[in-house]
Amino acid sequence: MIDAVTAAERIIRLGHSLRAEAIDRARLWTEATDLSMPTTGGPRWSPKIAGRRVLTTEVAAALRISERAAERLIAESEALLHDLPATQEALRTGRIGYRHAQVLIDHTTTLPPAGVSAVEEAVLPRAEHLTVPKLDKATRELRERLHPESIQERHTASVADRHIETCPAKDGMAWLSAYLPATEVLGIANRLRDIAEQLKAEPGEERTRTQLMADAFTDLLMDGTTTAAASADNSVEERSTRRIDAPIGVGIRPRVLVTVPVLTLLGRSEEPGTLEGYGPIDADTTRRIAARAPSFTRILTHPETGAVLSVGRDRYAVPKDLRTWLRVRDQTCRFPGCNRSAGRADVDHVTDWQYGGGTDYGNLVHLCRSHHRVKHHTAWSSISAGGGRVRWLAPSGREYETEPATHIATPKPGRRIARAKAVTPEEPPF
Repeated sequence: MIDAVTAAERIIRLGHSLRAEAIDRARLWTEATDLSMPTTGGPRWSPKIAGRRVLTTEVAAALRISERAAERLIAESEALLHDLPATQEALRTGRIGYRHAQVLIDHTTTLPPAGVSAVEEAVLPRAEHLTVPKLDKATRELRERLHPESIQERHTASVADRHIETCPAKDGMAWLSAYLPATEVLGIANRLRDIAEQLKAEPGEERTRTQLMADAFTDLLMDGTTTAAASADNSVEERSTRRIDAPIGVGIRPRVLVTVPVLTLLGRSEEPGTLEGYGPIDADTTRRIAARAPSFTRILTHPETGAVLSVGRDRYAVPKDLRTWLRVRDQTCRFPGCNRSAGRADVDHVTDWQYGGGTDYGNLVHLCRSHHRVKHHTAWSSISAGGGRVRWLAPSGREYETEPATHIATPKPGRRIARAKAVTPEEPPF
């Protein structure tokens, strides 16, 4: 049985090698082909930029992965085929796995050719016998000795790449990750630990130090302040968790959308609500947000059909109502595979206005700025497929279809859903 496992793993490793070869052939073809398109939306992209964006979007759509993952896969394939041929051969013959190959790629990316060869020659034989963490440690130490730039120079360059990432998790939770200089990360952690120690000393405080650090982190970012223990009159559950309507200071809060089933709002159902950009949240949190939190726009849905009944009368009479309606319907960018929030996206004409496309809910969808540019600068094109669906035609000829995230009834004539004035813009959105 173990032999069967290892035999299957060798097949997987061969597959990874073949995938790298195929992706790199596609990369070479796009670099040698002018895939840019004339556009009214600013200067025409260079063939290099257009080719890279076409390849990235095609790989992401075909493999159903994020574009960031596709970009990484393209770069890794190029490195294996052109910088680390011995590593590619070891992968093809099944002597190492793809994660082992990624370690060598990651640690040799910024090295000069001589350094890349030296690392591969020294580390690859060990890769056949080491776990990925041990290989990573050995390769990182060797890279430090061979790198021509000082660690100070490399750190200064790396600081420019600092960023924040979010990732949904189970049970109404999510991860927030920050890529920052190590000194700042340790400083933040130490401060949170100190705050937790101070709060832990308060009478009636029953939260753990770990919970206190997490709560202080949230309070400081959301409001700029944090609080001590809740009143002793509150229940144990209320004292051990932050309630969304707790009075914890006056900071800037984000505005997001929460979809609320009517029966849940009335307390006659425990059906979860939906938080924009995340997904299902528990019924209690849904009711608290709908009733008290000023930072959220409440969206009521029909208990049987799920159709949207209301987006709140306080936002109904302004010209932005159509954008709110579309944001509720789409929730994310409507390009294949993209999950960027509609709240930070452009509203785009599926059929361009200058080609007869109407400025109405049937011909408008959300596109993030990146994919908005891809549509107008490359041979990617889209047509409306009815019911809010959009059919995308890739430059390769492959077709993809995206559907709206929310079932929402088409506004009837006479409804006060605003239409934008049909004026040809000089910049996106078109």
